[in-house]
Amino acid sequence: MKKNTDKIVLLVLLIFIGVVVLINFSLISAVDPEGPDDLTVIDNETKGAVSAKMINITGGRIATLNLNATIQDPRWKAFVGNVTGKFTLDDSSGSTIYDWTLSSVTGRVYATRNDTSVTWGSINCSNFTSLEQENINMNHSNADDNITSTFNTSAGATHNALYVGSKYIPANTCPTLNVYRNGGVDDNYWEEMALYDTVNIVYAAIIDDDEIGFDSNTYDFQMIVPENGLPSFTGATAYYIYLELG
Repeated sequence: MKKNTDKIVLLVLLIFIGVVVLINFSLISAVDPEGPDDLTVIDNETKGAVSAKMINITGGRIATLNLNATIQDPRWKAFVGNVTGKFTLDDSSGSTIYDWTLSSVTGRVYATRNDTSVTWGSINCSNFTSLEQENINMNHSNADDNITSTFNTSAGATHNALYVGSKYIPANTCPTLNVYRNGGVDDNYWEEMALYDTVNIVYAAIIDDDEIGFDSNTYDFQMIVPENGLPSFTGATAYYIYLELG
């Protein structure tokens, strides 16, 4: 009887040690997204205004017109660009004992309005309710281009699985969009998901290393984020950028 008891105790001890090792390994190997060392604005441009079209008919006549316009949307803005980086072993002062240059870049770029720290341990997919609240926060009242109509919140939304730090996000579970590749949607590229840390919306763009972007140039990331939608708003909403490599 004692031998059986000893075996049970040993088995429980081994399981406990295994769980502790797994927890410690996950804490060591998974690093939360961090701010980039440098952020340089290379360009900042917008669509030029289109001049008026003239019409001139004689008095006593009625002109029937068909008008079509492509209007720049002031309620959204975009970030596109390239990412370089390396893995490193640093001490608290930033001194490096060794580093590894990346031959190709993978990972995620994150953007959030939150000016403090994101609670990465609580991060998960946003949902219709949290995005509707963000519509209110950002004054997105137009159903054609508000946040919930822009990010696909249906069960048919598709995106790859990803890790955010140590948090695993299964495929096809988050509100998603694909920004354009060479002028149109390609579901295999430029995925962007709307995440939520129980307080703040965090937009996550999957890095596509050196891929063709919206304007036929190559980029590593592309994403869109909402701007304040009030017609009287003339300022700019700051976003805070985080980066996760690998």
